[in-house]
Amino acid sequence: MLSAAGLTYEIAAGRVLAPFFGTSLLTWTSVIAIVLGGFSLGSALGGLIAERPTAVAVGTVRNALVAAAVLMAVSPTLLGLLHSWGARGTGGMLLSVFLVFFPASVCVTLPSPFLAKVAIQARPGREGSSLGFVLAAGSVGAIFGAIVAGFVALPFIGATATFAACGAATLLCLPFVRNAPPGGERRQDGGADTAVAVAAAGFVAFAGLAGAPACQYESGLSCLHVVQRGAVVRLFSDGTAQAAERVSRGAERDGPVDLSLPYTQWLWMRLDRDLGPAPSVLFIGGGGYSLPTELLASRPDAQAIAVEIDPLVTRVVQQHLPRAAEMIARTGYDAANDAQEATGRLGLVHADGRVYLNETERRFDAAVMDAFSSGSVPAHLATRETYERLRTIVDGPVYVNLIDEHDGPLVRGVHAILRELYPHVEAVRGPLNDQGRANFLLAASPTALASLDTLPDDYERTRISEARAFTDDREWVGHR
Repeated sequence: MLSAAGLTYEIAAGRVLAPFFGTSLLTWTSVIAIVLGGFSLGSALGGLIAERPTAVAVGTVRNALVAAAVLMAVSPTLLGLLHSWGARGTGGMLLSVFLVFFPASVCVTLPSPFLAKVAIQARPGREGSSLGFVLAAGSVGAIFGAIVAGFVALPFIGATATFAACGAATLLCLPFVRNAPPGGERRQDGGADTAVAVAAAGFVAFAGLAGAPACQYESGLSCLHVVQRGAVVRLFSDGTAQAAERVSRGAERDGPVDLSLPYTQWLWMRLDRDLGPAPSVLFIGGGGYSLPTELLASRPDAQAIAVEIDPLVTRVVQQHLPRAAEMIARTGYDAANDAQEATGRLGLVHADGRVYLNETERRFDAAVMDAFSSGSVPAHLATRETYERLRTIVDGPVYVNLIDEHDGPLVRGVHAILRELYPHVEAVRGPLNDQGRANFLLAASPTALASLDTLPDDYERTRISEARAFTDDREWVGHR
C-alpha cells in the first residue's frame, strides 16, 4: 500500500505543479528526481531505524507514517503558498518541489525496511524468498498506484482529493506496524498513539474535503478556470489564457464573432485572406473553438475538424462560451461517426493531435496548429516529422501559434522546420508579457502569402534567427 500511495503521490505532484510552473520535460524531470531522491533517503534512514530495538523502531515508523499522511494532504496548500510568496522560474520551481514533495517522499518510504525485516523474520530459513516477495509486492503496489493516479484519482476526484487519499492510504498502514514484537510486552503509550493516529486521520479528511481545489475544472490532462470580466469570458488552462469570447446578447447567431485575443485576430486575418469560400480546415487544438466558430459563421460552405485531446475542455466551452457552444450545438458532430458528416460542419475529435495526424485519411485546404500544454506546445507536435505528415494531408497554408521569449529556442526550432518544408514563411510577434514571453505567429505556404494591411494592436513583423529543426529524436524540452 505504501508503494501505491508513493507512486500516486509522485504523479499527482507533477500534475498539481502545472498551474504554477507549467508542464514540460524539465518540470517532470524535477518532480521525478526529487521524489525518487526522497524515496532513496527514506529507504536508507529506514534501514538504520530497522536495526534499532523493536519498540523504538515501531514508534519511529508509526511517526513517519503519520508525518507522511499529513505532509501529503497539505502539499497543494504549501505549493500555493510558496508560489504566492514569489517562487518563480527554474529556481523557484526546484525549490518548491524540494520543500513540498521531498519530506513526504522520505517519510512514506522510511517504514519499508522495517516492514521487510519483519517479513523476513517471520519465515526463518527462507529469507531470500521473503525478501523477493516484499520487493515484488512493492513493485505491484507502484504499478497499481500509477494506474489509479492516471486513470481514476486525478481525472475523477482532482489533485487536492488525490493528495488526501494518499495520506489516508498511508494511515491505513498503521495497524500493520506492531506495537510490540510477537510475544513481547505491549507498549504503555498505545492510547497516545491511537489519539495521534485519529487526529491525523481527521486532519487528512479535513484537508481533502475543505481544502481549496487546485482547479475550477480538472481532468487528468487539464486544470481549467473560467473568468468573466465585464463582457469578456476567458478560459485559462494551467494558468495560461487559452481562449476569450465577448458576450454579445443581441448578436445574430450567424454574425461575425468578436475575437478578443489578439493572436486569434491575426490568425483569422490570415485565414480570411488566404482561403476561398468553401475551405476545409484542420484545427489541432480546440481550446475555446473561437477560430472554427468564426470560420463557419463567416463561410456557410466551410468545413472544419477540431482535434482537442481533452473532452473536459469541450464541455467547459459548451457551458461558458456561448457563441462557440451554439456553433458546436448546431453544426458539431463526432468526426469518428461518418454518418453525421452529411449534416454537420464542425467535426469534433477528442484525441492527441499527433495521433490524429498519423491516422487520418482526410485532406484539408489549411491547418491551424494551436495545441498547448500549460504555456507551451507539446514537444511531439513541434517536430519535423509532425509537419512532414501535415504537409502530406494539407494542400494549402499552415498557421502556427507559439509562446516563447524573443527569438527563443521554440520559435527558432519550429521556424526552421517550416523553412525546410515550405518556400514561403512569415512571422509576427505580440507584446512581451511579465515573464518576457510573447505569442509568435507563423504562416507557411506552398504559394506566396499576400500581405495583410493591418496587424492586431502591439503586434509586429519579426525576423527569426537560424536554428536546428526539432525532430522526434531531439525535440523541444519546454520553457523554464
